[in-house]
Amino acid sequence: MEYKDYYKTLGVKRNASEDEIKQAYRKLAMKYHPDRNPGNKEAEDKFKDINEANEVLSDPKKRARYDQLGESYQQWQQRGGNANNFNWDDWFAQSPRGGTRVDVGDFSDIFGGGSGGFSDFFSAIFAGMQGYPGSGRTSGSRRSAPQKPRIVEQPVRISLLEAFEGTIRILQFDNKKIEVKIPPGAKTGTKVRVSGVGPNRSDIHLVVEVDKDSRFERKGDDIYTEVTVDLYTAILGGQAKVATLKGDVLLSIPPETQSGKTFRLSGRGMPLLKKPNQFGDLYAKVKISVPTMISPEERKLFEQLRALRK
Repeated sequence: MEYKDYYKTLGVKRNASEDEIKQAYRKLAMKYHPDRNPGNKEAEDKFKDINEANEVLSDPKKRARYDQLGESYQQWQQRGGNANNFNWDDWFAQSPRGGTRVDVGDFSDIFGGGSGGFSDFFSAIFAGMQGYPGSGRTSGSRRSAPQKPRIVEQPVRISLLEAFEGTIRILQFDNKKIEVKIPPGAKTGTKVRVSGVGPNRSDIHLVVEVDKDSRFERKGDDIYTEVTVDLYTAILGGQAKVATLKGDVLLSIPPETQSGKTFRLSGRGMPLLKKPNQFGDLYAKVKISVPTMISPEERKLFEQLRALRK
């Protein structure tokens, strides 16, 4: 059985903090999620490894147990050993875990990800640990008291428009499909809780990441965009179309508007999380479009205007 370096899988140091582990996991899970890599077996396997590493390193008890194995394994390697002849059974026998080896249930196969269960390495190391699926009675001890369900975090990407309108994701677990509503106004980092659907009745938190939009920049509940105005409208005044997340609106442009001037459109920004009837603002920055391929007559008129301004 091959030793798995979970720290290397997540790209963190062995003394990494809980926050560092969490951030590394979210970044990698987003990158290799099956929804973003359809039909890519290599990405699917990578996603499975990432989930397994996070399952261990995000749990203090599992991490301590894994580190204990790591020290023994490293000492053995320093004596010239290799993974093919490491005596795993001796380590299991010496390790104060009790119980028998069992398969640990899978909770990483969600959103139709198809990432499969945990590895034999994981099952062998953590089988029988108190409070985990399939552990039952541990040898020489009474049945443990019910454990508080742990929380499983799963990253999910949505577009800015989905964050504006609210959206739905399908959570698939144990052949069950559950519709999860992501509310209007969700931000990157927003957590949507789904209670009791994971293994051992654990909760699942969907951790939202909102994709960037080519037209809009979001700052809190406000939206920033650009509005292109032709030279004549900028000088003489008029109207220009401004794109919003609810469609185009007309903006009145006063005469002699300068490039870079910003107009505030009240209530045209993002809905407030948990207050969907209240909205932030939209700020439209003017970008003046200079005419090209002007005719000789137009050029002559512009020269006359320039002469008048001297």
